[in-house]
Amino acid sequence: SKRLRNDELITFNAPRTSSLPSPTIKLTGHKGSVYALQYDPAGEALVSSSFDMACLLWDRFYGNYNVLEGHKNAVLDCKWFTSEHIVTASADKTCGWWNANTGERIKKLQGHEGIVNAVDTIKVGAAPLLASASDDCTCKLWDCRTRSPVATLEHDYPVTAVAYGTDVVYTGGLDNCIYAWDVRTNKKTMKMTSHKDTITSLALHPKHTQLLSFSMDSNLKTWDIQPFTAQKNRLLKTFTGAKTNAEKGLLKCSWSPDGSMVTAGSSDCMVHIWDEVTTEELYLLPGHTGCVNTVVFHPKENVIASGSSDKSIYVGELGQ
Repeated sequence: SKRLRNDELITFNAPRTSSLPSPTIKLTGHKGSVYALQYDPAGEALVSSSFDMACLLWDRFYGNYNVLEGHKNAVLDCKWFTSEHIVTASADKTCGWWNANTGERIKKLQGHEGIVNAVDTIKVGAAPLLASASDDCTCKLWDCRTRSPVATLEHDYPVTAVAYGTDVVYTGGLDNCIYAWDVRTNKKTMKMTSHKDTITSLALHPKHTQLLSFSMDSNLKTWDIQPFTAQKNRLLKTFTGAKTNAEKGLLKCSWSPDGSMVTAGSSDCMVHIWDEVTTEELYLLPGHTGCVNTVVFHPKENVIASGSSDKSIYVGELGQ
């Protein structure tokens, strides 16, 4: 704003780029660190999971419309399966399969012997399939219509990250490596190395042509995961600028809906967003007062949501 001599106030409004009621909204309600966020596929709802053992559900106007309660420890990850169903991963060694509309836990998926760090879903026909990564050195595959895992992928180290593709599951863990597993044979088909510390998160490109990884080495990387590639090394790009600290949290990474931007959590309380093509940092957004654990893009609008150890969620529109 600019004040003229005759006390007339002129306001310069930046052009709005979304349907948010204001350029930034702060969502409060969690009683502990917010670890994971995800929009449903239609962009009509947002789920957040927290150290407070609960998930909160937010509608398209960002009002809280439901709470998922039942886990006995921190909820470390959450994913939409459809706009009706959500899966969760918890430090209580279980995964949950929930009805988002009623808040009811439909199934408690037990089988892990350690903290479940991450979860991812895929729909194959009518089968709701799920992969979970755990400190017990396994990734388990589930069909949510049954209570027991349908397969167990054995690792040498705790598994901290997972991404579920078509007929393939990607895992990352304490050995700094990323593995691809064929879910038809449950065998490793690929090993990708470049990170110098624990993998904290994996995310598939919207077209499943690339894999995004974040690590405690503070580097965000993209990998070519197409079956036939001319180059020997599958590492494509490295994005720098995010920070990790001694807390060693499992900070999440994600793609924009069109694959043109990538983002990751950061311990410097800032939201970092990079251009995928040039690897340049496009946005550095302040606001949080604690480690940013997760950042996600809205599937339809020019909007991002970030969750932090300061117990809050910020939803904001990106400028032009």
